[in-house]
Formats: sequence, structure tokens, C-alpha cells
Amino acid sequence: MYWPTPGIKKHPEKRWNQPDRIFFGFGACHILAGVFLEDTSFGGFYGEWIVPNDGLHGNHMYVTNGQIAFDFHGYSEREKLLAHYWRGHQFKFQGWQAKVVKIDFPLLDTAELNARKHLGPNQYFDDPIPRARRFIASKNPPPELQRIE
Repeated sequence: MYWPTPGIKKHPEKRWNQPDRIFFGFGACHILAGVFLEDTSFGGFYGEWIVPNDGLHGNHMYVTNGQIAFDFHGYSEREKLLAHYWRGHQFKFQGWQAKVVKIDFPLLDTAELNARKHLGPNQYFDDPIPRARRFIASKNPPPELQRIE
């Protein structure tokens, strides 16, 4: 797992200049998920949100069809993504726990995101939507998704 430099989220340009995996893994995962849902031709995908228990850090948003997930790692099995995420956070933060909830709001809507303490796409140093599209296009979908199209 990547752990960003403490305080980097307070510096828009430094945050923007991180490698894609770190940018989308720590602070812009919701943008990546929103663009995936907006642009994908794969059916059955929806957003999920890992919401840490009260007072804990480490939320994350990704998309899934219940079996395959997509986030800053690219495509993976949903259960493996969740196990990896839990392992990393429980190792770093003793007693870390969270729940997974289905996302019921538009992931690219600034007002909806701000209400949940996330930046909207127009609140980054530059436009993250084209960056997300390039990142998604650089990842090869697994064969089972290629058959679904």
C-alpha cells in the first residue's frame, strides 16, 4: 500500500503532481470511480465506499460489479481488494474497522461530494477527469469483462 506524505492534501499542486496511483489512491478515488461509471461500457458496475468507524481514517471509493472491482490498483477481484485494504489499514492502525456501503449519490457532483468531505472535480489543481480517463484506458480489463460487453 502507498501512504502519502503527511499534509500533502493541503497543497493542491503537490497533491496533483503525485503519480497517478497515489493521486487516485489517496484523495481522488471518488473521481476515478465516478469517471469509470460515467464512461464504462461494462454493465452492472456501481460504486462502493469503505467507511471507517467513527474517529478513524482511511475511507476509499471504488467500483464493482460484485465480483470484479476497479480502483487505483486497476482491475482486481472485489474480495481481494477488500482483504488487501483491511490488512493494510489494520496493520498501520491498530483496531481499525470499517463498513462497506453502496454509493447512492453522483460521484462527480461537487455539492454531493463536499457534503461528504470530498473535493469535487472542479476543486483540484487541474481537471482530474481527463487524467482519470487516461488512467482507466491504460488498464486492460480482465477477460470475463471483455466477454460481457
